[in-house]
Amino acid sequence: MSDIELFSPTFWQYASIPLIAALIGWFTNWLAIQMTFLPLEFKGIRPFFGWQGIIPSKSEKMADMAVDATIAKLGTIQEVFEQIDPNVLAEYIVSSNLPRIEEYVDELMLEEYPTLWENLPATVKKMLYQRVTDSAPKLVDKLVQDINHQVDSLIDLKGMVKAQLAQDKALLNLLFQECGDKEFRFIVNSGLWLGFLFGLIQTALWFVFPSDWSLPICGLIVGLGTNWIALNVIFSPLNPKKIGPFTLQGLFLRRQKEVAGTFCRIITHRILTVEHIVDAMLNGPHRDRTRALIQKHVKPIVDEVAGVGKPLTQILIGPKGFADLKHKVGEKAVALSQTAFEDKLFNQERAEAVERIMRERMEALSPEEFQNLLRPCFQEDELKLILIGGGLGFLAGVAQFVWVFGGSLI
Repeated sequence: MSDIELFSPTFWQYASIPLIAALIGWFTNWLAIQMTFLPLEFKGIRPFFGWQGIIPSKSEKMADMAVDATIAKLGTIQEVFEQIDPNVLAEYIVSSNLPRIEEYVDELMLEEYPTLWENLPATVKKMLYQRVTDSAPKLVDKLVQDINHQVDSLIDLKGMVKAQLAQDKALLNLLFQECGDKEFRFIVNSGLWLGFLFGLIQTALWFVFPSDWSLPICGLIVGLGTNWIALNVIFSPLNPKKIGPFTLQGLFLRRQKEVAGTFCRIITHRILTVEHIVDAMLNGPHRDRTRALIQKHVKPIVDEVAGVGKPLTQILIGPKGFADLKHKVGEKAVALSQTAFEDKLFNQERAEAVERIMRERMEALSPEEFQNLLRPCFQEDELKLILIGGGLGFLAGVAQFVWVFGGSLI
């Protein structure tokens, strides 16, 4: 290098090689992460010209893999429901609905039997309000306990979580991004210094073998290698390995406790909320069972309220009308159930109870089981991303050869 004077144009040409290699490594890794998550919907001309983020494009499959790797091992819906606490649930239903009992009764009766209801004396109405108010706590308690005993047949826990993640691509992205935040930043940042190291080797090769294609080929290697190395450092070795005073293990695997907290917080506060669980019961695949259960427990309230006046009531509205009234009361209860759990504070309190048990179990997963939370995020189209990185590195090497070193490809 005696013919290269310090700070001469030739010196800066050689100095640019590791710097550009560092930028290639950083950009290709950054682009790989962006292409993993964005865009949420396909942009371009199908089927070949365009792109959709790897995770959003395979949201159902990614949701399946994430849930099978975690939720399936973290607890059953029975355990989740018990952590929510049926007694607390019943108390909440009663306390949030009792103040509106008169409103509910008026609304139902005016809709079904307006003439009869408007002509009833105020004292009779008051007696009916009181009967409903007195019966409600016992009725709700029995209903919630019955649901608790049959909850496995009323809701599919894994199916519920999968459905929500598959439908909400932004939430699915958030789950992976939050859990793998440090690993994604490591991939991007490692591209910078790994690219620089490759660039130093590239500089030496260019000095010894200044071939037309050495820079493009080295750019290709940088684009391929930085991504591949970063991925392997994240997940390998799978189990801790002692080498002298050092213990080596994949970066993601070493953060199991931290990631467990993040994952369980998102799942319990965004998906396994009381509101969503009740909605899945009432509108999910087993909704008919849930609605029948509610009807079974609510119908007797009509008999109890009618009391000794039942024969008179049947005369006034007829046997069919009386049967319809029972059904309408049940439907009203179902409708109220769908809106009764929108209280964010109540959902948050119950979510924290569920989060604790799920987090403990996730922290106890083996490394083999735990890595499957984030690994699918990279496995899908991983080769495609690495090849794109290599292609960009190759093009950057060609540009460097032509514009920095004044070379010609012809």
